[in-house]
Amino acid sequence: MLIKKKYLTAIHAAIEASKEIMRIYNGVIDLDYKEDGSPLTNADLASSKIINDYLSPIGFPITSEETIHTKYKERSSWENCWCVDPLDGTKEFVSRNGEFAVNIAYIEGEYPVFGLIAAPVNEEIIFGGKEEGVFTCSFRDVSEPLKWKKIQEKSSINNPLNMIGSRSHPSELGKKYYEDVVLLAKSVEYISKGSSLKFFDLANGKADVYPRFAPTMEWDIAAGQAILEALGGEVINAIEGIRLRYNKEDLTNPFFIAKTKGFIAKYK
Repeated sequence: MLIKKKYLTAIHAAIEASKEIMRIYNGVIDLDYKEDGSPLTNADLASSKIINDYLSPIGFPITSEETIHTKYKERSSWENCWCVDPLDGTKEFVSRNGEFAVNIAYIEGEYPVFGLIAAPVNEEIIFGGKEEGVFTCSFRDVSEPLKWKKIQEKSSINNPLNMIGSRSHPSELGKKYYEDVVLLAKSVEYISKGSSLKFFDLANGKADVYPRFAPTMEWDIAAGQAILEALGGEVINAIEGIRLRYNKEDLTNPFFIAKTKGFIAKYK
């Protein structure tokens, strides 16, 4: 399988950033807070620099959580861009529960066409898009495509149905959605997990649906959306029922529901 050079560069950027994240994770975490009260660590900043150093020479603009955001007047003219979260799940990182990730997505127009999610603790990465397919491998095997495992679409749901949700951001609307799904599926198990690692479980068929009724930003979800859509799933605006769009004037996502192909087929 041929993967475009720019995507391979992004994959290597995520792995190198993950290694630095783990060096800090196993050492000293310097914790600060942003103006909005969200945590910021030396690992966020170190990862951001590594990824920017890899991606900037490619020539496409970058929207990243830890860099100054370009004004929408300029961004609105972008045809393509990267969308990056150098450390997704900073709260989980600080609590040292292992549930954090690195997200990189490539956006064409308003939608992600390629995404990758790296899991630093497990040294595993998942990546792909509709054109390439979706693959997973260990960090050590990333340069050996024959060792990549291709993930196939799953057209069925788990029994009981597995709903996955945020460990750190529960909500009353999320609880209501769970109750509604229980009425449909009769038997539902709920899995709590931090960061975009939830998309690992969705892609691998371990989870069927991920409702999110709490704030997220574009860089939290773009990579997962590209991966899930490549497997026949979808990430939709929970109110309007349309695909999540990117490079918007407001980089905040609407509430959304991420569904696997099997979930869609069962509950159209």
